[in-house]
Amino acid sequence: MKNDFLKYQAQTTPNPLALEISHAKGSYIYDTEGNAHLDFVAGVSACGLGHCHPRVVQAVQEQAAAYMHVMVYGEYMQKPAVDYTKLLASLLPDGLETTYLVNSGTEAIEGAIKLARRVTGRSPLISARHAYHGNTMGSLSLMGFEERKAAFRPLIPDVSFIRFNSEGDLKNITEKTAAVVLETIQGGAGFIVPQNDYLKKVRQRCNETGAVLILDEIQPGFGRTGKLFAFEHYGCTPDILVMGKGMASGLPVGGFTASREMMASLQDSPKLGHITTFGGNPVIAAACLATLREITETGLMAQTLEKEIIFRKLLKHSLIKEIRGKGLMLALILENSDIANHLVLTCAKKGLILFWLLFEPKAVRISPPLTISIDEIHKGCDIILAVLTQYEQ
Repeated sequence: MKNDFLKYQAQTTPNPLALEISHAKGSYIYDTEGNAHLDFVAGVSACGLGHCHPRVVQAVQEQAAAYMHVMVYGEYMQKPAVDYTKLLASLLPDGLETTYLVNSGTEAIEGAIKLARRVTGRSPLISARHAYHGNTMGSLSLMGFEERKAAFRPLIPDVSFIRFNSEGDLKNITEKTAAVVLETIQGGAGFIVPQNDYLKKVRQRCNETGAVLILDEIQPGFGRTGKLFAFEHYGCTPDILVMGKGMASGLPVGGFTASREMMASLQDSPKLGHITTFGGNPVIAAACLATLREITETGLMAQTLEKEIIFRKLLKHSLIKEIRGKGLMLALILENSDIANHLVLTCAKKGLILFWLLFEPKAVRISPPLTISIDEIHKGCDIILAVLTQYEQ
């Protein structure tokens, strides 16, 4: 299997982890040798309800038995997508009522920046340094990390960058700006949370200049920070909300939500202003609906904040310099990248799945399923502490 994996399936790094998967359930992934691996990553925040949650599995099976793909996005009325977008609108602030369903977070970013340029008639976009919004050409253009972009230039023009949490940089948002695109919590940069009402100040500046505010909730969304979306913590409602990852419990999906009036601009002049074949797929939408109902009908979001407290209480070690993030979107900041690499790779051998962050080499991701148990938190933290202590010796 490994030889075929390396030969026939395109790789993203020279040395993939190459765990051969048998099955997954709850907080565990099982390999083909029967070993259980406690998952503190949840598919990079995608499996918010853990693996193969019964409610989601049932919804997928029932919908797959009824119909799967029937027509390109937006032409036929398909109940799972309609029910999902209606429920989502009921949970969002006024002005965020119409959702365009797509296939991934990066496609949602693409649609959002097209929408912003369409409604403003402006071109310039502003993103943040060390931002990560995906890897398609438009999303890549918004990435605030030149090392990862240089090989693929030229990218889309008229993109500039500000420093996240820098109030002084907000003067760069002007009457010429089409959109400001920010992660509500910066992910690849090391789980950087907004401070000193930063997002409120961005919102105010966008109001003053007529720029569209796009908030990327692809990673922190769907309960991961203790609210349905992280912007609810910070008193800032975007004009366009972008989502993905935890939206469908591990199935490929994304979406962007705006006002009905704004979204209507994609319908005409030209028609098909944004189009996707598989966006709104009924099987995926059924998984989205089951996921959203489970998150909002249970105590999972409140428990997320309680579990954050437990992680922060347990993970005290001389080699851990800081724990960044919110809820179950946490990053351990180690003394250096060597310790971070050692922790991820050694824990993997001891049955605990951790992972890195894109732009912060000293960081180790902890983003387990929201459904993780207290006992499982203790078990995983014990492994982390033991590995770090052994490293010191």
